Amino acid sequence: MSFRPAGNVIRSHLRQLDALCWRCARQSSRSNTVIIKRPLSHAPALRQVFKSTSVRLEAGYFASNELSSSTIQARAAGTNQDVKSDLHHLPPHRRRQKRQKDRENAARDGASGLAPPPGEHATEDMLPANASSTLTTESTQHPSSSLRRQLALYLSLSKPRLTVLVVLTAMAPYALYPVPDFISPSFGLDTPSLSPLTLAFLTTGTALCSASANTLNMLYEPRWDAMMSRTRNRPLVRGLLSQRKALAFAVLAALTGVGGLYFGVNPTVAFLGAANIALYAGVYTPLKRVSWLNTWAGAVVGGIPPLMGWAAAAGEYATGDGTFGELLLTPESVGGWLLAALLFAWQFPHFMALSWSIRDEYKKAGHQMLCWVNPARNARVALRYSLAFLPISAALCFVGVTEWAFALTSLPVNVWLVREALRFKRHQGFQGSARGLFWASVWHLPAIMVLALVQKKGMWQRVWRSVVGEPTPEDEEEEYDDDEDDWVEGEEAPVVHDPKAVVAPPVILAPSHREESK
Repeated sequence: MSFRPAGNVIRSHLRQLDALCWRCARQSSRSNTVIIKRPLSHAPALRQVFKSTSVRLEAGYFASNELSSSTIQARAAGTNQDVKSDLHHLPPHRRRQKRQKDRENAARDGASGLAPPPGEHATEDMLPANASSTLTTESTQHPSSSLRRQLALYLSLSKPRLTVLVVLTAMAPYALYPVPDFISPSFGLDTPSLSPLTLAFLTTGTALCSASANTLNMLYEPRWDAMMSRTRNRPLVRGLLSQRKALAFAVLAALTGVGGLYFGVNPTVAFLGAANIALYAGVYTPLKRVSWLNTWAGAVVGGIPPLMGWAAAAGEYATGDGTFGELLLTPESVGGWLLAALLFAWQFPHFMALSWSIRDEYKKAGHQMLCWVNPARNARVALRYSLAFLPISAALCFVGVTEWAFALTSLPVNVWLVREALRFKRHQGFQGSARGLFWASVWHLPAIMVLALVQKKGMWQRVWRSVVGEPTPEDEEEEYDDDEDDWVEGEEAPVVHDPKAVVAPPVILAPSHREESK
């Protein structure tokens, strides 16, 4: 006796086999019925047949299955994901229409002051990579006891980019100090000049003071740094350095930096370096948790390095003890205060634009910043201090630090910054206005400093005299003094024509006076 199963049983069995596609199964169902001659007592039960067959099909096996793996995973997770919402499953013209619609919605929300759509913060994130975080990541590639890893971690504590900026803002006023020579060694020369040795002590001491202040800043707020994406990779947050080592580094850098400024430059510059550490670590850093006025305290810290550079140059020509009043409280020191005002004003457009892109993180960490406390005032402050560069640039020309051409050549750079600040205020940071102001401020400061150095008062006149060979007024005075020194008593004094002497007209006597004289 034989058993012949029905055709639908064979078709259902074949469709569940992983080794056959739907076309093979269809052809098999249309073929002649296969007669299985087997005794009824030995025929396997249908239930056992289906148990031995795998009933799970691989996703995407059939040619007719057009679902992506992401859609299958979403459905498996129980989420309702629309396939058409994915741009990869839309035709090209639909993709363009969707992107255009998203841009219009973002522009409308930005103009109305509403919150940006999802993903807008990622679009507005225009900040460069954090140098401290980058160094921390690179340090982990070396063994824990290696010297390269330790150096990278300590360098990360100093915030290298900020430290370099502080050093440059101290060097520029040192070079802009009005002396006959730009920067030349003063050994064996009678003409006054700036000393490279003093400049070396100034740059090294300023860098160490900045490193100490930044390390103390990180020691104060590792808990809040862990809440922000730009600071959570710092060495103290990750535990790559102990707080005891960081504190020892901060103290050593402060003592070395202030000591180098005291013995290598002058006590006034050393006092300014110590004050900078105290203000940054003791006033600005704790004030971030209390009031949005912390930005003004940070701006004062940023304005001190130009005063350090100016006082270092003025100390070389001080006739007294080089006190604070003699170096920075005289009419000749107005240029140094103007350069400090320039750095003070620059902090606001730069930081207001920078902080706006991470305002949510500042709010989450509890830092009181204008970018989220009062965004409208944040934009107004950026515009107000951007306008301050116009009178400051003109004042540098008026007091004799730069030529009057500097007021004209710096005008395009200042107007560019004001334009971006106006755009930042109009759009409240959206539509790329924060990005534009941030990068304008980044390029604005070095451009202004380079223009001021190139157009230092009287520099090109001295270069022209040295090339052509014309004597300077100082050389003429020295020649006049040498002729007087060569005169010997009893001889007729040499007649030297002093170009600065006022020649009196000859006196013509009347005839009566001539007779009396005879």
